[in-house]
Amino acid sequence: MGYCLSDSLAATSTIKALQMALSRRKYKTRLIHHSDRGLQYCSAGYVGLLIKNDIDISMTQDGNPYDNAVAERVNGILKDEFGLDEVLPDIKQAQKQTDQAILLHNSQRPHLSCGMLTPNQMHNQSSLKIKTWAKKNHKNMGGSCDFLPLLQHL
Repeated sequence: MGYCLSDSLAATSTIKALQMALSRRKYKTRLIHHSDRGLQYCSAGYVGLLIKNDIDISMTQDGNPYDNAVAERVNGILKDEFGLDEVLPDIKQAQKQTDQAILLHNSQRPHLSCGMLTPNQMHNQSSLKIKTWAKKNHKNMGGSCDFLPLLQHL
C-alpha cells in the first residue's frame, strides 16, 4: 500500500510510506500497525501519524524478525523473486527497480494466503473476508504455531 525507498533509516521515509498507504486505504476498519522496534517506527512524527489516524500500535518484544513474519515474507519475495537484493549502481536505478518490483508483485503475484489472488485483486474486493489461523499443536515438533492474520500490500 505504501513504500518509500531511502538511503537512510530516517523517519521521514517511513512517514512518507505510511502517508502513501493511508491515501490508498479503501477499508475503514480498525487497523493495527505492527513493526519491529526500529527507531524510525518509534519516532514522534511516525507515532503521531498512527495516533492521528486511530491506528493501534504493536511492536515486537525484542525486535525479533520472526515476530513480524508476514512483512519479512513479503520483503523476501521482493528480494528473491524481483531482484531487490542486487547491488544497483545508484539510488535512481534502485528506485526504478523498486517501483517496477512492487507494481509486478501487487498486480501479477498471487498469494496462497489471499486465496491465490494478487494483492491488488484482494484489495479491490467489495468486501474482505477475514482470514483467521487456528492454533494447532504439532506433536512431532513439540510445540505450537501461531499466525497473525495480516493483509499487507506494499
